[in-house]
Amino acid sequence: MSAGMPGPQPSGDGKVVEYDSESPSLAKLPGPWPASNDGHSYNSRANMGSWARRTSFKGMERGASNGSDIEINLSDVTHIPKNSQIDSAEHSPVVRSHESRVATNGIRNGLHANGTKEITEKNEVVPLKAAAGAPPGPFNLAKTRDMDSDVSRNSSGQLRIEPLRIFKDPDVDAMSQSEDSDDRFVISKHLHMEYELRETPGLVPLILYGIQHYFSIAGSLILIPLVIVPAMGGTPEDTASVVSSMLMVSGLSTLLHTSFGSRLPLIQGASFVHLAPALAIIFSPEFYNLKEDRFKKTMRELQGAVIIGGAFQTFLGYSGGMSLLLRVINPVVVAPTVASVGLAFFAYGFSVVGRCVEIGIPQILALVLFALYLRKLTVFGHRIFQVYAVPLGLALTWAYAFLLTESKVYNYSGCSFSQRHNATAVLTPECQDRMATMLSCRTDVSNALSTSAWFRFPYPFQWGVPTFHWQTAVVMMVASVIASVDSVGAYHASSLLVASRAPTHGVVSRSIGLEGLTSVLAGFWGTGSAATTLTENVHTIAVTKMGSRRAVEFGACVLIVASVIGKISGFIATIPQVIVAGLLVFMWTMLAAMGLSTLRYSETGSSRNVLIVGLSLFLSFSIPSYFQQYAYDPSSSLPTSFQPYNVGAQGPFNTSSKNANFALNTIFSLHMVIAFLVAFVLDNTVPGSRQERGLYVWSKGRTARNEPAVVKDYGLAFGLSKYFNWVRWVGL
Repeated sequence: MSAGMPGPQPSGDGKVVEYDSESPSLAKLPGPWPASNDGHSYNSRANMGSWARRTSFKGMERGASNGSDIEINLSDVTHIPKNSQIDSAEHSPVVRSHESRVATNGIRNGLHANGTKEITEKNEVVPLKAAAGAPPGPFNLAKTRDMDSDVSRNSSGQLRIEPLRIFKDPDVDAMSQSEDSDDRFVISKHLHMEYELRETPGLVPLILYGIQHYFSIAGSLILIPLVIVPAMGGTPEDTASVVSSMLMVSGLSTLLHTSFGSRLPLIQGASFVHLAPALAIIFSPEFYNLKEDRFKKTMRELQGAVIIGGAFQTFLGYSGGMSLLLRVINPVVVAPTVASVGLAFFAYGFSVVGRCVEIGIPQILALVLFALYLRKLTVFGHRIFQVYAVPLGLALTWAYAFLLTESKVYNYSGCSFSQRHNATAVLTPECQDRMATMLSCRTDVSNALSTSAWFRFPYPFQWGVPTFHWQTAVVMMVASVIASVDSVGAYHASSLLVASRAPTHGVVSRSIGLEGLTSVLAGFWGTGSAATTLTENVHTIAVTKMGSRRAVEFGACVLIVASVIGKISGFIATIPQVIVAGLLVFMWTMLAAMGLSTLRYSETGSSRNVLIVGLSLFLSFSIPSYFQQYAYDPSSSLPTSFQPYNVGAQGPFNTSSKNANFALNTIFSLHMVIAFLVAFVLDNTVPGSRQERGLYVWSKGRTARNEPAVVKDYGLAFGLSKYFNWVRWVGL
């Protein structure tokens, strides 16, 4: 075969691997996975191509330290000794040593989370030669001689370099994986965190960053009650009570998760994954047609369904079943599943915003302006517009709507706004249209702020004893599986930013189990939704550079205190529906984008992955549309934006059991379920290499238990890990 022609390539273990012409990696294949360490081949990260960077394959080890310095280690756990000559980067000898910090605990040939193996053989000199015309390696050693401020030696003689100053532009987001047009240069680690996982900021940074975390994802915390409570026929006072309960459960769940779950700085709250199933239950004929006490009866049904779904998720995690799923859940499965959760609500987005375009459109433009055009503008060193796009957009739009209301723009002669509470009033057709405009645009529609008490303590079963029916419970159990898939992607992405290693199977399993327990708590308190990991939190960590779990825990305590102040919940409940819809458009966009960004761990240019993701997304909209056409009723009083969720009793499944019809029609009309099923089946049946599929890389339990940094990062709080090491799915 002529030189330069693609063809079978020999791998490190002697096998022949076919060259994938559609792979966006470099022409030379990265070789076997994990990297070969036979002592005769040097497999640098530069030669690994883009797959190594997208899967966060680390050629250097951070050892027990969680600091910002990085040793000059190569992908086969070699390092530069103290007496090495660095005059020539092309012919410098490299010593492979068994005294690497990651091997100090007697680990023999263990497999790292990033795919490298421990080396325990004797020192061996390996010449490091660069091929002609090849791109530079990860470190340009020739340029480090004169950088005294950036280079130091530790007690073992290893060079240490501040990677941020050499290899990473501080203006680039930490989530970004591209370096230049050729996509060949390798960065040593993700963008340096301001504070890392186990660091405790001072009092002032703790307060500022702790509150900042929650303000940046305020939409995910408060918007679901503002959607589901009015849909259930609840009053503004009911909305304020549910918001208060949501704040309480979110704070408690976050504290539990950072102590006994993954221990990553991830906020727990109402998940958009459970919104579509909740709306399907709310608009089922059994509850939508209730004439009396509709809100409380529907809420009790949601409580029972969430409790059963949470119990199932708890069993999935603590039984070890989640560890089995981790073997078949990969970025190609996670990406379309999470993206479909956000994209599925397109019917609610602009259709509600359009009810008052003079407020809704400026709000969307303001959010786009802050999040994109002003994202790199800093004030006192902080990107406030990128971090606070949601609360800033909310505040400005709300103030603008308030000025319009107080300026009597929405006052019409012959059509009094006070008639909105008079059910017996006869309105002219012109007044009916104007009344709809006033209800959508005015900021004084809700009286929740004036009627709410100053202090109100949310308590379990405040809406009554939950009711349990198997058909609604099955729907929530399916939603809990999708929520677990969403959380897996969040664990992996956040660990690459703030932790020394990716979590182990045991850590992921116990985290999913704890999410189930917190969902049970949400069912007790009656929030209408389960409490799971908020995916948007990962983006906040990357932008704010705040990876400390202490800041998240402080914010969770503030959230609990805020939940008992009734006026705060009452104030939130007065947000106009049009503004709520505008915020949701942005939040669902973020959710869809975060889902698709998961593909950066795989070969995005592969025709295999492109077809799987594309087919999953297309069928996730097409199949539910087929189900929804059975339930379409032009004469229905149900708002158009909610009609896609009224399929439970009128879908294509028509058995003798109404309950079975509801469960099957509802499950297969959910976009996220179809996306997950299609992607799951195709990704695990269509042949593809590990590099192409971008398999998630998790730490090995035995290796993790011997690395002090991993034990400190993921060990249970209060030293409880030593009592649960024998439990595979609770300890490391």
